[in-house]
Amino acid sequence: MKTEYNLYSLRKRIFACICVISFIFLLLISRLFYIQVVNASTLQNKAESQWTRDLPITAERGKIYDSNGASLAVSYTTYNVYTRYKEIKNLNSVALFLAKKLNMSYKTVFEKISNLGVSEVLIKLKIDQDLAEEILDSNVKGVFLSENVTRYYPYGNLLTQVLGFTSIDNVGQAGLESYFNDILSGQDGYYMVQSDLQGKEIGNTLRTYVKSTPGDDIILSIDANIQIILEQVMQKAYEKHKAKGVTGIIMKAKTGEIVAMSNKPSFDLNEVPRDDVSSLMNIMKNKCVVDVYEPGSTFKILTTASALECNVTSENDCFYCGGSRIVAGQKIKCWKSIGHGSQKLTQGFANSCNCVFMALAERMGVDKFYSYLNEFGIGNKTGIEISGESNGIMLKAGSVKTVDLARIGFGQTIAVTPIQLITAVSSIVNGGIKVTPTILKQQDAVQGKRLISEKTSNSICEMMKLVVNKTAMYSFVPGYDIGGKTGTAQKYENGSIARGKYISSFIGTYPASNPEYVLLFCVDEPSAGAYYGSVVAAPYGKEIFSALFKHLNIEPINLEDDLKKVEKNITMPDLVGKSLTEAINALIELGLTYEIDGEGGVILDQLPPAGTKLFKNANVILKC
Repeated sequence: MKTEYNLYSLRKRIFACICVISFIFLLLISRLFYIQVVNASTLQNKAESQWTRDLPITAERGKIYDSNGASLAVSYTTYNVYTRYKEIKNLNSVALFLAKKLNMSYKTVFEKISNLGVSEVLIKLKIDQDLAEEILDSNVKGVFLSENVTRYYPYGNLLTQVLGFTSIDNVGQAGLESYFNDILSGQDGYYMVQSDLQGKEIGNTLRTYVKSTPGDDIILSIDANIQIILEQVMQKAYEKHKAKGVTGIIMKAKTGEIVAMSNKPSFDLNEVPRDDVSSLMNIMKNKCVVDVYEPGSTFKILTTASALECNVTSENDCFYCGGSRIVAGQKIKCWKSIGHGSQKLTQGFANSCNCVFMALAERMGVDKFYSYLNEFGIGNKTGIEISGESNGIMLKAGSVKTVDLARIGFGQTIAVTPIQLITAVSSIVNGGIKVTPTILKQQDAVQGKRLISEKTSNSICEMMKLVVNKTAMYSFVPGYDIGGKTGTAQKYENGSIARGKYISSFIGTYPASNPEYVLLFCVDEPSAGAYYGSVVAAPYGKEIFSALFKHLNIEPINLEDDLKKVEKNITMPDLVGKSLTEAINALIELGLTYEIDGEGGVILDQLPPAGTKLFKNANVILKC
């Protein structure tokens, strides 16, 4: 069949062809625009990576200093050894050379440098400068060096959990190294040369050197000398009492600056045990801010301050302790099963009488008591510059029963972190001004809000002073004005009391009348026999304060008078097998104080043992 074409149909065909061709050109132009404009930088980088070879220049990590300028964490330059297969002329001689210089096996080196599938092979990390210069001077073809930065901790195992450590790539992995990684890390540089298709350097071509930028330094509030004092005493307590762990903090009461902080056990930060990651992470946990525990009697400082401030009691207020108190139909015992009898608030505080603090908590009620605890920071993170801080554990106010409130009054049914407790106590004894704990050295003191009156603060300071004067054997340093409070708390496992597991603690202040320093010392699960805070923790508080005074060149006052008070001229009698009444009468006659462990009418054991020389008012533990 013959088809007829007219001018109109021909124009349509031409127009269609033009549209198709235009569309094709539009696609090509769009593709060119995408390649040359949109994706230009990516392609440029790919091209450069094909015709260049670069060696990294690791940035020097910022230093960490203590408050006096002592270096706690520093960096020094090391070198990494590389080889490039395409530039090696004799594999055997290069392998022999590197094996000898780097103290490696010939087989290992040869296998690495003869790997055809890799253009550049890392032979060894972090060699020192002298060895690097020897290799460089040898001018062996195909062997290259790049700068690296290695972290070093001059004090070894000091501040293990606080400082933390870095990875092999100089990235903070734990402690302050991790928390301040962005500040401490610098900007890496590089050295770049042009190369051919096989990866060989092209001579007489452009070379690029971009210098690395060092990280910033940080200055801590830590005093390395005081830190050493704390850690030496902690290690002694850890070993003597065969404890699960020991934690210690020394804080400046008026600024919240941490002067020393430690956990035992620890390890040398220059030899991080990376074989068992789970064990490493457990030992690296800073229990001062992460772990929570029932504070026991040390919490009574907070209860007393709250009760005085809201005027539900006074220093001369009288209380009676018959050995227990009935609360909402439940009998809650005092630690002294025979009771303390009639006593004023100041005496009840010194005796650490549970019945007194149950009464104070009941008088305040949940809302009022909780409002003060919240102001003291209990149940909330303190904001210290350490990762993993816990909130602590508090029952919701609406869930607190009368019996719970009574127990909270003497430090049970509530859990705090060590940093929470020492911060709260500092805020109470420093005149009543809230402090925020910090691990960084403060240039300007920040004035916090007033939490309690100066009068209440002074009363607490005097009461804490009376405590250590009463039990001078364990915490009093002759010639120095010290305040303190001990605590003994049972531990819980799976929601119930763990039999035979305790946390023994001591919190001390100096000077007692206007504290500058506050010390918290906790021994977790002492297992060498004794577990009372007055026996296990407080003696080490005495050691720490004694060493601290010597370090700070603080001279004693009225030393001779104080030494007369603590003259050990009383011989501890043998009370084992005697009745409780006989034992108590014997101790009272000798001028000794006592604590009773357990129930029953016969003495099964005593601490200290018979024959020990004691001073007047020394405290004795009777086990029934």
